[in-house]
Parts: sequence; C-alpha cells; structure tokens
Amino acid sequence: MRKNLIITLALVLVIALSGLASAVEITVWCWDPLFNIYAMEEAAKIYKEINPDVTINIVETPWDDVQTKLTTAVMAGQLNTLPDILLMQDNALIKNVTNFPGVFYDLTDSGIDFSQFADFKVRLTTVDGRNYGVPFDNGTAITALRTDILEQAGYTLEDFTDITWSEFIEMGKDILAKTGYPLLSSVSESPDHVMVTLQSARSWMFDENGNVFIANNEVLKETVEIYVELVKSGVLVQVPDWEQYIGTINRGTVAGTINGCWIIGTIVAQPDQAGKWGITNVPRLDKAPNATNYSNQGGSSWMVLNHSPNKDVAVDFLKHTFAGSVELYETILPSSGALATYLPAGDSDVYNEPHPFFGGQPIYADITEFAAKVPAVTYGVYNYEARDAVAVAISQVLAGWDINSALREAEETVKFLMGP
Repeated sequence: MRKNLIITLALVLVIALSGLASAVEITVWCWDPLFNIYAMEEAAKIYKEINPDVTINIVETPWDDVQTKLTTAVMAGQLNTLPDILLMQDNALIKNVTNFPGVFYDLTDSGIDFSQFADFKVRLTTVDGRNYGVPFDNGTAITALRTDILEQAGYTLEDFTDITWSEFIEMGKDILAKTGYPLLSSVSESPDHVMVTLQSARSWMFDENGNVFIANNEVLKETVEIYVELVKSGVLVQVPDWEQYIGTINRGTVAGTINGCWIIGTIVAQPDQAGKWGITNVPRLDKAPNATNYSNQGGSSWMVLNHSPNKDVAVDFLKHTFAGSVELYETILPSSGALATYLPAGDSDVYNEPHPFFGGQPIYADITEFAAKVPAVTYGVYNYEARDAVAVAISQVLAGWDINSALREAEETVKFLMGP
C-alpha cells in the first residue's frame, strides 16, 4: 500500500515537473500602457491560442530607463538582468547594435518576412545588411489641418495635397491674413520639423559611408531656409515646450500640424473639434532632386536579446503576432491608434473604415499608403548629436547668422564629438 502511494506521488511529481519544464515565460520591456503595453497584451492573447505554454510577462519600463538599464547591464557584464524582448526607439537602434555587438539577436534568417513592412522602417532596423528589429508603430508624417479654418479662407484639403513648400507658405500667409490662424506650431530649438522635411527628400545628416554631411548638404540647407521662412512669415509659431505645442492644437490656436501620425491621439482628444480635421501628405521641397511628399517622425521596433535562453520562442511569438497577424493590428487600432507599418494590415476593413473625427476620411488606409512611399534613410550612430547640433544652427540662423556659417559650425561640433 505504502509502495503504491510512493509510486503514485512520484508519478504526480514527474508530471508536474514535466509541465513546468514545458512552460516558458517571455519577459518584455516597453512603455506607455495605452499604446505599446496594450498592443503587447493583445499580442499575448493571440499567441496564447497558438502556444498555450508561453506566458508573456510585460514590465512597464519608460524609454529612458530601457536605455539606461541596457547600457548598465552591458557595461557590467550582467546580460541576465535584461528581458527576452525590449522595445527600442528607431532613432537609437543602430547606435545600440553598433555599440553593443552580440547583445541583440540577428533576425535576418528567422523566417520573418521583412518585405511585408514599409521599406523605410526596415532600413531603420537594419545594421550592416542584417535585421535586428521587428518594426512596430508607424511614425509616417502627415499634414493634419482644420478644414473649417481652411474653408473660411477659401481653401480645401485637396489644395494642400501633393504640393511644394513654397505653395504651402503662400497659402499659409493668405490664411493667416484672412483668419488670423497660423497653420503650424513647433517647439523652439527643436529640429523635428527640419528632420521631417530632410527625410522627405531622401537625405540625412550623414552620407552612405557614415561621414558627417551637414555643411555641404544643399538639401539640409533648403530645409533650414524653409523653416526660417515659416517662422518669419508667421505661418509657423514657435512655443517654449512640448506641453505648449500640444496646447496650440487642443486649444485651436493653430490651424494644423505636421508630425508623425501618432499625433492623431492628441488631435482626437478634443471632442468639440470632431469633424473639423483632415489629413494629407507633407509638402515637398522645391529644389531638392529627390523631393517627395512623404516622410517619417519617430517610431519604435521590437528587439530580441541574444542572451535569452528562450530566444527561439521570443522570435516565434513576434513572427506570429507583430510580423504576421492582421488581426492584431485590427484589434489595437480603434482603441490605441497604434498604426502599423505591416503593409498587409492596410488592406483590412478596419483600416479602411471612415473616421468620423476626420469628416469620414479613411485616414488609416491613407497613412498606410503614405508609409509605403516614405524615403529610407540611415540615422547612424551619432544621430542624436547631429540633431542637437543642427538645432543650434537653426537658432543661430533665426538670430541672424549666415546659414552656411551656422551649418559649418554644426558639422565641426559633430566631428569633434565623433572623435578621430
């Protein structure tokens, strides 16, 4: 009797241990409960149907903390303190992969079909021809305008579609004179507007070899000239900080904004403005040879850590969700506005539904179409340093400096920071 009890208990223990052995927990670091975390939670639900033995443990981690913890762990040789998956800002991805070789898993041969994502987004997650990130949110730039204010001045949204910057400024001056509304606002000393315009012409602050390309970059020079003209004409008003920038949109003191499409979340926060907005593509430069009406601002991607003992499961999870599930993007879009760069999602009925806040315009289908046309650029390792240097140059030009002198100084600053 006792012997049979022991055997039975042993069998129960073996079964229990077997169950534990098959269970896998994937830890994910990301931020923003209403956006990234919500999307990851929905992805976990979808994957649970595919592999019920896998649990996704989501740890809310602000972006600055992600970068700090990553750097600290690598420097201390404590990679076991890192998660299986983390969310990486696109403009920091190349720098982290370059500075921390071997830390991130190479996804090139993982079976993920990167051709299903917008090309510009894939370029941002590629280092030396290898793929290190699964593209996520869409930062495709849009021109969002108050159609009611345009109508007051005799214009429509179509008048702002597929136009040049000189046309935009001329109409902006006319609208300002007739209605008193500037078309745009921006944060003082922020280079964001210039960066959007620069990428629209397939140019950046570094050349294809990673060399600083600021002083003799005619496209960059044209973007700075455009920005200065916007400010001096009153078509764009500068404000001291991000909170006040958001305030110009929500309070209705400007007639529009040019930014990444994630700005839609800010726009729809004012119910009294429902039906009074529309979106279109961004203006293109007049002189740049590769000028387009498409660009990008911001965005992030999912990365798998190479040290993870469960990296194969982590990759499979991403493959079946963010890199393979239209259902996921259909689920998260209405609640979070988390627009994909996963191109098959653009054919979804959900993406093609009219948006009442934007006068019935199917804005998500339009933005997905824009995303497929965004020129690809490579941010490089010293992207943040170059952005800061160009921001100083913009302030100098607004203060009266010669533009060539300001850009030369910006280039020398970046070269110094890069070292010999």
